[in-house]
Amino acid sequence: MTTTDSLLGRLMVLGFTETEALIYCELLKGGPASGYRLAKAVGKARANVYQALSQLTRRGAALIDDSHVQTFRATDPGELMRTLTEGYRLNAEAARTALQELAAPEADDRIYHLKTIDQLFERAVAMIERASATVLVDAFPEALDRILPALERAAARGVMVAAFVYDNRAVASFPLIMSSAAHFALARWPGLQLSVVTDAREHLVSLLNRDMRQVLHGIWSDSAYLSCLQHSGLAAEIRLASLAASGNPLDEIALLHAQPPGLRHVIRDADEHSAEAVDAA
Repeated sequence: MTTTDSLLGRLMVLGFTETEALIYCELLKGGPASGYRLAKAVGKARANVYQALSQLTRRGAALIDDSHVQTFRATDPGELMRTLTEGYRLNAEAARTALQELAAPEADDRIYHLKTIDQLFERAVAMIERASATVLVDAFPEALDRILPALERAAARGVMVAAFVYDNRAVASFPLIMSSAAHFALARWPGLQLSVVTDAREHLVSLLNRDMRQVLHGIWSDSAYLSCLQHSGLAAEIRLASLAASGNPLDEIALLHAQPPGLRHVIRDADEHSAEAVDAA
């Protein structure tokens, strides 16, 4: 693919038609021009070119001079991209609000696969933002960097946060417990690890390739039962490492001690099932 083809492709992703993209690029290269000259330059029918110019002026990508012969000029790319970005942001926010009003998500206990890096990190951050009680994390340095701001925000609003990490760093708002096998893990593990458990109600387990462009393995579930198991296992690993390093067992993150919402959900279901069994008998 040539540079021109790549540029046209990027503009088309932003909502331009092929003709609109060609005309905008031609206006940038050749300066102000009439529709007639643009039709000759891009090799398109004049009717299609004038239709495209009408769209470009409406979206703010071109300016028009009607004083004599209609002449068009490209909007500065920086100005255009800022306009498009703000328009996209406003539309995305409006769409998000409308979509959330359609139905409240319900836990369905299934395990779902996450296929892209953006999808995976968006889900991890959303989980952390939803957390009300506990967030446990197992993260290699590159993955931790991507979710660290969300973790700090969670800790600031009173959520109990603890992370099992593989480099020697510190943050003021929550404990980072370094793995005693960090050197081995960083050198030999088949990718970058990221696991997140929130409120013992949702969990995400993933393995990314070294440049964080590909998800090698990625799953998410809102099964409270499975999330309780993930919480318990990760909490035990964090507590053991903390005890070995500092003598502090971090009892407050233990599943039965913390009793996060997911555990309370599992216990409530079990109590209800027992009551139903007694009534049936």
